[in-house]
Amino acid sequence: MLEKEFERLYYKFRENYLKNLFKGVKDGNLSTTDSYCLEVIFLLERPTVNEFAEHVNASLPNASYRINNLIKKGYIKKTVSEYDRREYHLEVTKKFTDLYGANASFNVKLMKTIREKFSSEEIKVLEGFIKRIVDEIME
Repeated sequence: MLEKEFERLYYKFRENYLKNLFKGVKDGNLSTTDSYCLEVIFLLERPTVNEFAEHVNASLPNASYRINNLIKKGYIKKTVSEYDRREYHLEVTKKFTDLYGANASFNVKLMKTIREKFSSEEIKVLEGFIKRIVDEIME
């Protein structure tokens, strides 16, 4: 039962996120691969080009091609590393966060509903469980 309910929760978050992210695909501006790459760059929080390539298991030339394509479309930018001027970090732009923002509004609405329907004690328990789950995943 726990596994099934957790999967349902996860899939609902993913469904909403992908619905919003793939809106760019529907509009013809992004390919599905572009969307995947954007999500990885966003979730890695300013990865280097090499970190991105390693994470998606792509060759450096292929990763560079994908990155340059997303730069041309205005979804990411490269910034020079503060520590090593030969290295670049990838950052999503406002264009991406505007697309991603629809997901944030889903989260805001969900949190509002939780605060209305759950007691303060239930919310504290839920917060504790979520924190512990995230900590487990991060280890």
